[in-house]
Amino acid sequence: MFFDPNYIFFVMLPTLALSLFAQWRVKSAYNKWSRVPNQRGIDSVETARIIMQHVGLEHVEIDRVRGQLTDHYDPRDKSIHLSDSTVGHPSVAAMAITAHELGHAEQDKVGNAMLNLRASLVPAANLGSNLGIWVVFGGLMLNLPSLAWVGVLLFGAAVAFTLVTLPVEFDASRRAKRYLRDTGLVTAQEHKGVDAVLDAAALTYVAAAASSLLTLLYYVSLISGRSD
Repeated sequence: MFFDPNYIFFVMLPTLALSLFAQWRVKSAYNKWSRVPNQRGIDSVETARIIMQHVGLEHVEIDRVRGQLTDHYDPRDKSIHLSDSTVGHPSVAAMAITAHELGHAEQDKVGNAMLNLRASLVPAANLGSNLGIWVVFGGLMLNLPSLAWVGVLLFGAAVAFTLVTLPVEFDASRRAKRYLRDTGLVTAQEHKGVDAVLDAAALTYVAAAASSLLTLLYYVSLISGRSD
């Protein structure tokens, strides 16, 4: 399959180009705005506390995690994990990232439907991403189209997860921008930096969704061609 010209030109190259572009956008935006101090002179922890009080998220715990851009919200223990690259660094980028993770915390608090749907898809998505492609291959090698279609269904769960992730992440960024604006934590100029960082991060999810969707469509076309 990997030597199929259709796969190379219509799946591999487009997804590689989009992924590299998304990574470049993220690194470019982050590198620029992580070096720009915010006017308030506060890091991610202080930013989080102000937003949590404003939005009513005082129940959320704040933890620290190693690495760069490893910040995330964990719904299991209702905590945001802030990375070494944001804690202790009073930058515009640190504010944007922290506010985004609190966007997920608020989604969890209000029972956001798409967040809940994404959580429900996790087991099937993990199974589909790890097993689906092998079932497709097995069905094609054994000339069993029905088995290959089972692989497509399995992989489809992983695709569905990436697609559902898009509105979840877009909404978290929308909430983050509102928090920072309503609390007055950022100036008009700093808000441009917040937009740049969060919009660049969103592009990585778009790239992942596009990659998985194109791969799924390729499998469908491959099996349909064999069936004919």
